[in-house]
Amino acid sequence: MNKKIILITSLVAAMGLAGCDSSENKPDATQANTTPSTTPPVTTPVAIFFDDFSYADLAAFHNNGWKVRTETGHPGIEGAAWSAEGISFHQNISGAENGAVRMSSVTGGKGENTRHTQFCHARKYREGTYAARVFFRDEPSYGPDGDEVIQTFYAISPLKAPMDKNYSETDFEYLPNGGWGENTVPAMWTTSWDTFQLKPWTKVNEYTRKAGSYAGWRTLVLTVTDNKVIYYVDGQLFSEHTSAVYPEDFMSINFNLWFMPKGADNSQGPVDSPELREYQEDIDWVFFREGVALSTAEVEALVAGYRNGKVAFVDDVKEQNPALPSPCGL
Repeated sequence: MNKKIILITSLVAAMGLAGCDSSENKPDATQANTTPSTTPPVTTPVAIFFDDFSYADLAAFHNNGWKVRTETGHPGIEGAAWSAEGISFHQNISGAENGAVRMSSVTGGKGENTRHTQFCHARKYREGTYAARVFFRDEPSYGPDGDEVIQTFYAISPLKAPMDKNYSETDFEYLPNGGWGENTVPAMWTTSWDTFQLKPWTKVNEYTRKAGSYAGWRTLVLTVTDNKVIYYVDGQLFSEHTSAVYPEDFMSINFNLWFMPKGADNSQGPVDSPELREYQEDIDWVFFREGVALSTAEVEALVAGYRNGKVAFVDDVKEQNPALPSPCGL
């Protein structure tokens, strides 16, 4: 048994996350004098994905299954580029223990001078616990402030056709300058999607918006279990969405950083300036545990265990058979 499996098994056993009722392990009066069995316990495989984002370069990032979006199109400013130019790796970011991946997106207000950023992992995730530690910013790193920019962590499946009933998407979106028709006040949004179509724009979703600045490091946790979609920010319940928007298809794990076009759901879009400006989002780590709803404290304890054991990457979540196409689009 290798070091990674030993670490995962011991962590799960210690926290009681193997899906067993602890009362089943307590001897009752009729069992008190029974000779213990010498048969070793059966260990249930633990399907976990974890990445500490301690990469030296883009090649190592790709080797662990990450894709960078290059496909143009929705969402964002029409005609904008999507590229790996906005992806960088940093070992000395304050608050990120083992480094972080950074997304940097720029705009001058038009498609020809806008570059959005997105990266995605394999489309094999559905029910379970999703989590990430993310650094959001309220202001650009340079240039004029005020663009309706969207900083995210989400899971998504491809839209196979307009109003596809098997479409699935669950989003954390931070909008430091407002958007989606809601003035200039910063706000966090969580949105769970049943389906949509682009033209004419039609959406079926449930969303929650809470105004206020979320700048800085935030631990985002999403659970998809028991026909409920529940979102937490820094361990606090943020929203709960119903079975009407429960994911029906396998999704990829995604992060992106993009600029809202003028008019999207009554949005104001970019500020009226040709001067280039850049927004950034950092990701310290990402985590997924299949099939169970974990608390933020449980997720953080598991992440701490990996770090203490010098485990930077775990991927025990099986692909579907055959593996599902995983386009890094939407």
